[in-house]
Amino acid sequence: MMDDVRIRDVQDADLELFYEQQLDAEAVRRSRFPSREREVFMNHWVTKVLGDSTAFVQTVTVAGEPAGNIVAWWDDQPGRQSEQDPRRFIGYWFGRPYWGRGIATEALALFLRLEKNRPLYADPFTGNTASVRLLEKHGFQHTGTVRHGENEHAMLVLEKPDELHEEGSQPRR
Repeated sequence: MMDDVRIRDVQDADLELFYEQQLDAEAVRRSRFPSREREVFMNHWVTKVLGDSTAFVQTVTVAGEPAGNIVAWWDDQPGRQSEQDPRRFIGYWFGRPYWGRGIATEALALFLRLEKNRPLYADPFTGNTASVRLLEKHGFQHTGTVRHGENEHAMLVLEKPDELHEEGSQPRR
Protein backbone atom coordinates (compact mmCIF):
# COMPACT_ATOMS: atom_id res chain seq x y z
CA MET A 1 0.00 0.00 0.00
CA MET A 2 1.28 3.45 -0.82
CA ASP A 3 -0.38 5.18 2.15
CA ASP A 4 1.74 5.38 5.30
CA VAL A 5 -0.79 4.06 7.85
CA ARG A 6 0.17 4.17 11.52
CA ILE A 7 -1.49 4.26 14.91
CA ARG A 8 -0.47 6.36 17.89
CA ASP A 9 -1.83 7.63 21.19
CA VAL A 10 -4.58 10.22 20.94
CA GLN A 11 -3.48 13.83 21.27
CA ASP A 12 -5.78 16.59 22.50
CA ALA A 13 -5.80 18.19 19.04
CA ASP A 14 -7.23 14.96 17.56
CA LEU A 15 -10.51 15.42 19.40
CA GLU A 16 -11.55 18.33 17.20
CA LEU A 17 -11.10 16.18 14.08
CA PHE A 18 -12.98 13.28 15.68
CA TYR A 19 -15.80 15.68 16.52
CA GLU A 20 -15.98 16.94 12.92
CA GLN A 21 -15.87 13.38 11.52
CA GLN A 22 -18.83 12.25 13.61
CA LEU A 23 -20.92 15.09 12.15
CA ASP A 24 -20.70 13.56 8.63
CA ALA A 25 -24.30 12.67 7.76
CA GLU A 26 -23.29 9.76 5.49
CA ALA A 27 -21.09 8.24 8.20
CA VAL A 28 -23.94 8.58 10.70
CA ARG A 29 -26.35 6.94 8.23
CA ARG A 30 -24.01 4.01 7.62
CA SER A 31 -23.09 3.45 11.24
CA ARG A 32 -26.47 4.28 12.79
CA PHE A 33 -24.43 6.00 15.49
CA PRO A 34 -25.90 9.45 16.11
CA SER A 35 -23.65 12.49 16.17
CA ARG A 36 -23.36 14.47 19.38
CA GLU A 37 -23.31 18.15 20.21
CA ARG A 38 -19.77 19.47 20.77
CA GLU A 39 -19.94 19.67 24.58
CA VAL A 40 -21.50 16.21 24.90
CA PHE A 41 -18.99 14.73 22.45
CA MET A 42 -15.96 16.27 24.15
CA ASN A 43 -17.18 15.30 27.61
CA HIS A 44 -17.74 11.71 26.46
CA TRP A 45 -14.26 11.48 24.96
CA VAL A 46 -12.47 13.08 27.91
CA THR A 47 -14.32 11.20 30.66
CA LYS A 48 -15.52 7.92 29.16
CA VAL A 49 -12.99 7.16 26.43
CA LEU A 50 -9.68 8.77 27.39
CA GLY A 51 -10.68 8.76 31.06
CA ASP A 52 -11.11 4.97 31.09
CA SER A 53 -7.78 3.50 32.17
CA THR A 54 -8.82 0.08 30.82
CA ALA A 55 -9.58 1.35 27.30
CA PHE A 56 -7.03 1.13 24.51
CA VAL A 57 -7.47 4.22 22.34
CA GLN A 58 -5.47 5.01 19.21
CA THR A 59 -5.48 7.68 16.54
CA VAL A 60 -5.00 6.35 13.01
CA THR A 61 -2.72 8.49 10.87
CA VAL A 62 -2.11 8.46 7.13
CA ALA A 63 1.09 10.15 5.99
CA GLY A 64 1.25 11.73 9.45
CA GLU A 65 -2.26 13.23 9.32
CA PRO A 66 -5.01 12.00 11.68
CA ALA A 67 -7.57 9.93 9.75
CA GLY A 68 -9.72 8.42 12.50
CA ASN A 69 -9.60 6.34 15.65
CA ILE A 70 -9.89 2.81 16.97
CA VAL A 71 -10.95 2.03 20.53
CA ALA A 72 -11.22 -1.14 22.63
CA TRP A 73 -13.13 -1.06 25.92
CA TRP A 74 -14.74 -3.32 28.49
CA ASP A 75 -18.51 -3.22 28.13
CA ASP A 76 -20.39 -3.94 31.31
CA GLN A 77 -23.47 -1.85 30.53
CA PRO A 78 -26.84 -3.23 31.59
CA GLY A 79 -28.74 -4.64 28.64
CA ARG A 80 -25.60 -5.86 26.87
CA GLN A 81 -24.58 -8.33 29.53
CA SER A 82 -24.45 -12.07 29.15
CA GLU A 83 -22.87 -14.89 31.09
CA GLN A 84 -19.54 -13.84 29.52
CA ASP A 85 -19.58 -10.25 30.74
CA PRO A 86 -17.86 -7.98 30.92
CA ARG A 87 -16.87 -8.26 27.27
CA ARG A 88 -14.14 -6.39 25.41
CA PHE A 89 -15.52 -4.44 22.44
CA ILE A 90 -13.85 -2.66 19.57
CA GLY A 91 -15.09 0.33 17.61
CA TYR A 92 -13.64 2.69 15.03
CA TRP A 93 -14.41 5.80 13.04
CA PHE A 94 -12.62 7.01 9.92
CA GLY A 95 -13.09 10.25 8.03
CA ARG A 96 -14.76 9.82 4.66
CA PRO A 97 -11.63 10.78 2.64
CA TYR A 98 -10.06 7.58 4.02
CA TRP A 99 -12.85 5.17 3.07
CA GLY A 100 -12.31 2.53 0.40
CA ARG A 101 -8.53 2.84 0.31
CA GLY A 102 -7.52 -0.11 2.52
CA ILE A 103 -6.59 2.24 5.35
CA ALA A 104 -9.02 0.73 7.86
CA THR A 105 -7.72 -2.76 6.99
CA GLU A 106 -4.13 -1.73 7.68
CA ALA A 107 -5.01 0.27 10.79
CA LEU A 108 -7.07 -2.52 12.32
CA ALA A 109 -4.26 -5.02 11.68
CA LEU A 110 -1.85 -2.73 13.54
CA PHE A 111 -4.33 -2.23 16.37
CA LEU A 112 -5.05 -5.96 16.79
CA ARG A 113 -1.33 -6.70 17.10
CA LEU A 114 -1.32 -4.53 20.22
CA GLU A 115 -4.80 -5.29 21.61
CA LYS A 116 -4.25 -8.81 22.92
CA ASN A 117 -7.54 -9.37 24.77
CA ARG A 118 -9.65 -12.18 23.36
CA PRO A 119 -12.43 -12.70 22.80
CA LEU A 120 -12.95 -9.29 21.23
CA TYR A 121 -16.44 -8.22 20.14
CA ALA A 122 -17.82 -5.75 17.59
CA ASP A 123 -21.41 -4.89 16.73
CA PRO A 124 -21.63 -2.82 13.52
CA PHE A 125 -24.95 -1.90 11.93
CA THR A 126 -25.87 -4.78 9.61
CA GLY A 127 -26.38 -2.36 6.72
CA ASN A 128 -22.79 -1.14 7.03
CA THR A 129 -21.42 -3.93 4.87
CA ALA A 130 -17.98 -2.31 4.57
CA SER A 131 -17.56 -2.37 8.34
CA VAL A 132 -18.82 -5.94 8.63
CA ARG A 133 -16.45 -7.02 5.84
CA LEU A 134 -13.52 -5.23 7.50
CA LEU A 135 -14.05 -7.22 10.68
CA GLU A 136 -14.47 -10.49 8.76
CA LYS A 137 -11.12 -9.88 7.00
CA HIS A 138 -9.52 -9.87 10.43
CA GLY A 139 -11.07 -13.14 11.54
CA PHE A 140 -14.18 -11.89 13.35
CA GLN A 141 -17.02 -14.41 13.13
CA HIS A 142 -20.77 -13.75 13.19
CA THR A 143 -22.43 -14.92 16.38
CA GLY A 144 -25.86 -13.38 15.84
CA THR A 145 -27.54 -10.00 15.87
CA VAL A 146 -28.43 -7.44 18.52
CA ARG A 147 -30.75 -4.47 18.47
CA HIS A 148 -29.74 -0.95 19.38
CA GLY A 149 -32.97 0.99 19.35
CA GLU A 150 -34.68 0.35 16.02
CA ASN A 151 -31.50 -0.85 14.30
CA GLU A 152 -30.22 -4.38 13.88
CA HIS A 153 -26.49 -4.82 14.41
CA ALA A 154 -24.33 -7.84 13.62
CA MET A 155 -22.55 -9.34 16.62
CA LEU A 156 -19.09 -10.50 15.66
CA VAL A 157 -16.35 -12.00 17.80
CA LEU A 158 -12.63 -12.55 17.35
CA GLU A 159 -11.66 -15.55 19.45
CA LYS A 160 -7.97 -15.70 18.61
CA PRO A 161 -5.40 -13.83 16.55
CA ASP A 162 -5.78 -14.31 12.82
CA GLU A 163 -3.25 -14.23 10.01
CA LEU A 164 -3.48 -10.45 9.69
CA HIS A 165 -1.72 -10.20 13.04
CA GLU A 166 1.34 -11.99 11.74
CA GLU A 167 4.08 -9.92 10.13
CA GLY A 168 4.12 -10.31 6.36
CA SER A 169 0.69 -11.94 6.12
CA GLN A 170 -1.78 -10.79 3.52
CA PRO A 171 -5.43 -9.95 4.25
CA ARG A 172 -8.12 -12.47 3.39
CA ARG A 173 -9.96 -11.64 0.20
